[in-house]
Amino acid sequence: MTAKIVVHNLVKVFGPRPRLALERLKKGWTKKEILQKLGQTVGVNNVSFTVNEGEIFVIMGLSGSGKSTLIRCLNLLNKPTSGEIRVDGENIVEYDHNQLRKFRQEKMAMVFQQFGLLTHRTVLGNVEYGLEIKGVEKNKRREIALDALAKMGLKGWEEKMPQELSGGMQQRVGLARALANDPDILLMDEPFSALDPLIRREMQSELLDLQSKLKKTIVFITHDLNEAFKLGDRVAVMKDGSIVQIGTAEEILNNPSNEYIAEFVKGIDRTKIVRAKDIMQRADALVSLKDGVRVAIKEMQDNGISSVFVVDKERKLRGIVTIDDCIKAVKEGHSLVEILKQDYYTTKEDAYIEELLDLGVKTKYPIVVVDEERRILGIIVRTSILAGLLGNTNQD
Repeated sequence: MTAKIVVHNLVKVFGPRPRLALERLKKGWTKKEILQKLGQTVGVNNVSFTVNEGEIFVIMGLSGSGKSTLIRCLNLLNKPTSGEIRVDGENIVEYDHNQLRKFRQEKMAMVFQQFGLLTHRTVLGNVEYGLEIKGVEKNKRREIALDALAKMGLKGWEEKMPQELSGGMQQRVGLARALANDPDILLMDEPFSALDPLIRREMQSELLDLQSKLKKTIVFITHDLNEAFKLGDRVAVMKDGSIVQIGTAEEILNNPSNEYIAEFVKGIDRTKIVRAKDIMQRADALVSLKDGVRVAIKEMQDNGISSVFVVDKERKLRGIVTIDDCIKAVKEGHSLVEILKQDYYTTKEDAYIEELLDLGVKTKYPIVVVDEERRILGIIVRTSILAGLLGNTNQD
C-alpha cells in the first residue's frame, strides 16, 4: 500500500503562548495541567499516523477528544504548533499562501457537518462554485457539475435552491461539490451526524458504494462507533487529544489496547461490524471443470469433506458436487459438468454477519465469498459465523 498522508508528532495548542505549552508537554505535563496552570488548550497532542492511498481512514472519539481539531490541521485550517503533515511526500505545513491555495483547490476537499451550502445559489451553482473559483470555463464546469450531481442521485434537482432540499439531499450536494473538483483526498468532518438515523444509514451505504468506484483517500470524522466500524478500513480512536489505538474494526474489537478501548467497544453489536472477509477461510479444496469425477472424489477424500466447489480456468465459480453424486456418476459414466449443483449461497466480501445469519441456517454447504466476476475469494462455514459473533475470527 502507498502512503498518501503521513502525520508525524503533530501538536496543536490554542492560546497566546503555544510554545511554552509545547515545552511543558515535552516535559510530561498533561493536557489538564497545561490548561489549569498556563491557560492553554491542547487540541492535538503528539499524534502520528499514516493514511494509505484509496482507504477510508476514520478518526473517532467523544466530544472534546480532538478529532475535529485534528482534521482541520490536515488542510491547515488549524495551523499546527509543531510536527509534520506530509501529503505525497511534501510537508504541507511549510507551504506558503499560494502553495496552500493550490493544494486546497486541486488535491484536498472538505465536506462539513452543516453542509455549508450557499443559500443564494442553485444546487448546480453550489456544485460549480469551486470550479468557478479555479477559473474553469463555464460550459466545462457545468458539464463536470452535472456529472457529479448525477453520481449523487440528484439529476433533476439542478435548479432547486438548497432550502428546498431535505437534509440528506443537501449533504449529497455538499459531497457532489467536493467531488466536482476531483480531489485526491476527501476530508469529512461528521458529515452525517445532523441527519435522521435512516437517512444517515443510507448515506453511509452510498458513501461505500461511491468509494468502491472512485477509490478516493478519505479521512472521516465521527463520534459514532458503529459508523466508524462500518465505514473505516482502519479506525483511529482519540482521547484527550491523543490517539489511543489504530486498527481495523476486528483488531480493535478483539485486541483493545487498554481499558478505555475495552470499555468503549463493550456491548457493540458485532453482527453490524464483522464482515464476510473477516471470517472467511481460504478455499483450498477446489476442482476445475477440466478435471474428471475421479479427481473430485480424490479431492474430497484428501480434505475429509463431502462436497467440493467447481471452478473454471479463471477460478470463477461454476457449481458444487457431492461425494454421493460423484460415486454415482462413476458408476453411470456421467461427467463432472452433468452433476453440478447450484443449491448453495454466495456473498460479497463486504457483507456483514447480520446478512449471513439466515443463510448459515438454511444452507447445506459453506457460503462462498465471490467478487464481481464470481471468482472465489473464500468460503464461510457455520462455525466461522459463530466465531465472528463471539469475537474469535482468526483464520489459519
